[in-house]
Amino acid sequence: MDKQAVTLIGLGPMGQAMGAAFLDRGHALTVWNRSPGKADGLVARGAVLADSVEAALRANDLVVLSLTDYDATYGVLGPAQDALAGRVVVNLSSDTPDRAREAAAWIAERGATHLTGGVRVPPSGIGQPGTSTFYSGPREVFERHKETLETLTGADYLGEDPGRAALFYQLQMTVFWTTMLSWLQAVALAGAHGVTAEELVPYVKDTVDIGQFLDFYSARVDRGEHPGDVERLTMGVASIEHVVHTARDSGVDSTLPSAVHDIFRRGVAAGRGADSFTSLLEVLRKPAA
Repeated sequence: MDKQAVTLIGLGPMGQAMGAAFLDRGHALTVWNRSPGKADGLVARGAVLADSVEAALRANDLVVLSLTDYDATYGVLGPAQDALAGRVVVNLSSDTPDRAREAAAWIAERGATHLTGGVRVPPSGIGQPGTSTFYSGPREVFERHKETLETLTGADYLGEDPGRAALFYQLQMTVFWTTMLSWLQAVALAGAHGVTAEELVPYVKDTVDIGQFLDFYSARVDRGEHPGDVERLTMGVASIEHVVHTARDSGVDSTLPSAVHDIFRRGVAAGRGADSFTSLLEVLRKPAA
């Protein structure tokens, strides 16, 4: 059976990787990018460079967007919106759940269907096994195009709500960027003492392998229980205080651990000192005063 033809709009590093994956697996590919020169490599491999966004949209029923955010979505599609009717727009751009819902409505008003996507890998992971992308939107549309979308990564369907894929993507990014910044904090502190990142990384890997802790605490958190039988928030305050002092004594920036310390102290001030650190969830559920 012939592979489905695809239009790909946006040829940054992620779009380049997606275009290569589609071509590798035999999909006819039409591409468009604000800077047409970025298409040269894909065109040399058989892709067709559309001379306008409108032409790119009209070329195929399935349109994949790889743009910076949803402002870029409107900026690119707005002038060519008359060509959207009948298309399925798979929006793999990053933005908030609310903006994904707004975009889905905007696309629908123009006679097209929106599938929200959240790609969980860097460009190097596109086309590789063991990877996945979050999707949400109309199930029938997702199922119809699932095989083509799996050219890029595995496809993890989360439901009809167009904001749900964006939500799960941002949840992942919340953990990812916070973790990576904490690693850089540790590298800065290590460097102040002559320890290299390569020396440190085996121990950091052990530290961030926290699956067993997540499994243990998540059921308690879902029940609203935060018993201090394993550790107490007051212990955490003392521990992070030592981190702050070590950073300051070493002459490196202490903004990140100080922010963590402040959250811990707010939990104690709220009467949670004898509870688990997970009781900080109640602090985080409300904006800071």
